[in-house]
Amino acid sequence: MVLSCAVNSLRRLRADERGAASIMMGFLMIPLVGMLAVGFEVSNWYRITRSMQNAADAASLAAAINNGANYDVEARAVAALYGFVNGANNVTISVSNTAACPSGGNTCYSVSISGYTPLLLSQVVGFQGNGNINGSLQKQLSSLAVANAAPQNICMLALASSGVPQGIRTNGAPTGSMNGCDSMSNTGAQCNGHNLGLGISFAVGSNNGCGGQQIHNSALTDPYASLASNIPALSSSGCAGNFPQETTQGNKTTGGTARSGTITLPAGNTFWCGDQVLTGDVTINAPASGAVLIIENGQLDLNGHVFQTAPANPPIPAAALTIVFSGTNGGGYIHAPTDNTNGPGGVLDITPPTSGPWAGVAIYQDPSLTTGVDISSAGNSPTWNVTGLVYTPHATVDLKGAINKSTGGSQCLVMVADNFQISGTGGILKTDIGQCKSAGLTMPTAKNGAMLVL
Repeated sequence: MVLSCAVNSLRRLRADERGAASIMMGFLMIPLVGMLAVGFEVSNWYRITRSMQNAADAASLAAAINNGANYDVEARAVAALYGFVNGANNVTISVSNTAACPSGGNTCYSVSISGYTPLLLSQVVGFQGNGNINGSLQKQLSSLAVANAAPQNICMLALASSGVPQGIRTNGAPTGSMNGCDSMSNTGAQCNGHNLGLGISFAVGSNNGCGGQQIHNSALTDPYASLASNIPALSSSGCAGNFPQETTQGNKTTGGTARSGTITLPAGNTFWCGDQVLTGDVTINAPASGAVLIIENGQLDLNGHVFQTAPANPPIPAAALTIVFSGTNGGGYIHAPTDNTNGPGGVLDITPPTSGPWAGVAIYQDPSLTTGVDISSAGNSPTWNVTGLVYTPHATVDLKGAINKSTGGSQCLVMVADNFQISGTGGILKTDIGQCKSAGLTMPTAKNGAMLVL
């Protein structure tokens, strides 16, 4: 009887599956915890290594820019800003100015940062790390960066000859982007709430908030003023003191010289006198070697229309054009591209020549002009699609929209002005140094520059 009851109990127990999941989870708990531990540890190592790499990148650039006897002090000071202090918390920072450069030679600057982080749950799966500090198992992490001292190409240059305290400044909280462009101000630079997506912001004076890095630099001389020698004497323009000016009343524009349709310009210089007002879209046909349109004592008012160089139409190559604003100061003259319509703005689409005296120059204000030169709403009204140099040395340029490359041109834009105000979505396309060379334009450079090479 007792034996029979025992047998029946064992049969019921064997058939009973309750608690089976708990047993299985017990067996699976160890590998599950191990997987979670490894995932957590690896994420933590990646985060620390990423921080180390950012610090090493910034420190190596700082050493290369310093390019002096205390380059190592400069590098360690920058690394400390990222929380990595040499000799503290088992952190070691090694700095050298004799590192091998990928292009050859051993004149590059290297910064390596190494440190330890304690092992946490990864020990559950038997990981022992690669360090033991005071009996605590540790994982060693490291990063390396190499930079080369080199002049830095500038695509936004504020000459600030007017003495304005900030050659580059933002209004409000713009959301625009300079796409990694490096800038230079011969006075100060001030960006509030947004660094404008600048790479390096060079400035002679105070330099706050602009760019991923702010670096002091000596003032740059105007690299393009000498091009004014290519402007012919105004006495040869044929304008004879006659400069028709436009007037605007409400939505109606009168006066000036009306332009529309396809206009063919020869190689060399062509003068237009006074204000030029588009009454329809304009396409400029010109040789690929380039035409020079000199507007004397007048503006180019797109008036809501398109002003463009003709695209390539094989076998005919694309047209190339440089617009020069020249004339005299005063008299109420405006020497700039404008759009005085109250409706949708026009489009300025200019591709410059790639060779000759005006190679790479799209828009050029005569540096002798100091009045009527300011540009408002650049990139917005009108829209700017411009390749090459926009040179307005005494102008305040209010950049409100995004400037793109011309339809038929390279991805290259260099802007030179007295000062820049950036508002709203103001920004420029990502300038490619190689494409600037293809466009025939030599970019300005900041002396205290550097670039990462590893």
